[in-house]
Amino acid sequence: MSASSITPIRWCDDGHLELLDQRALPDRHQTLVVTSAAEAATAIREMVVRGAPAIGITAAYGVVLAALEEGNDSWQARLASAMTALAESRPTAVNLFWALKHMREIIAAHQHTEAAPVAALLEAARAIHRQDLEDNLTMGELGADLIARSAPCAVMTHCNTGALATGGHGTALGVIRSAWGRGLITRVHANETRPWLQGARLTAWELEQEGIPVTLAVDSAASLLMAQGRIGWLVVGADRVAANGDVANKIGTLALAVQARHFGVKVMVVAPSSTFDLGLASGVEIPIESRDARELTHQGERAVAPSGVDIYNPVFDVTPASLIDAIVCEQGVIERPDRSAISHLFTARG
Repeated sequence: MSASSITPIRWCDDGHLELLDQRALPDRHQTLVVTSAAEAATAIREMVVRGAPAIGITAAYGVVLAALEEGNDSWQARLASAMTALAESRPTAVNLFWALKHMREIIAAHQHTEAAPVAALLEAARAIHRQDLEDNLTMGELGADLIARSAPCAVMTHCNTGALATGGHGTALGVIRSAWGRGLITRVHANETRPWLQGARLTAWELEQEGIPVTLAVDSAASLLMAQGRIGWLVVGADRVAANGDVANKIGTLALAVQARHFGVKVMVVAPSSTFDLGLASGVEIPIESRDARELTHQGERAVAPSGVDIYNPVFDVTPASLIDAIVCEQGVIERPDRSAISHLFTARG
């Protein structure tokens, strides 16, 4: 199975970044030109680009853009300021901080040079981008091997974890792509994923682009589908995985995992090793981002809630490891994830 033809992130040789504006999909294919680190941070914060791996890739290119900028201050100070702004753009997706840490290592290795190490930073960003695609293809096959145990079956997914959210192919949706290519799945049930409707606007669109059968359902229909025996696996991504296997993912994932356990549906989390935060003991320590109340109170310019009502709009929730059957990363498969199993995989693979 090759990578998807969808290209959400593209570095241009004349020194700018192009992002497929995911806010406009599926009705418009609109590209945003990004020419500075500040614009990259804004694009991440305002959901032009989203999905933990894609956020990390965009942030890495944002550092390159900062290195290309000119100013009266030193290039080291300019890059430090840019990375602070990028780090503040989305607090939950750990891939963002992983990518910035990698770029800091490149900067440290060149700290005594007169000019910013543009070429080295660009190669590092491109390497992060390339590696994410390679990792996704590996995870796709590993996850498909798990689905093969109960194939053929239908699967359910939540939010968007495809080429749009990554360097290509996808994490959870990459597994689904690979499994479909091997004839292991019959249909994908995509939840709409309120309030940004990533499942409706993005996942359903990606699957239709590739001719993979997809049924879009209101979020609250998930338990009914599971109760009817229509789902073999729930396959989701992650924005952060704690050392004990607790997983932060798009709001609604916890409820889906609880329902899946009740109805005997297997739960698979698919995330590259850059999404693991082994410095956090459990999911209790994962910071949960909240977003603007207007996302719930309005549909476009139309108010759909009374003015002044209190709003609770978390972007993520945390699913305990006890509700997860397997976590798939490019280094291997962790079945019945817990602290010991995660530590063993990462220690064994170095």
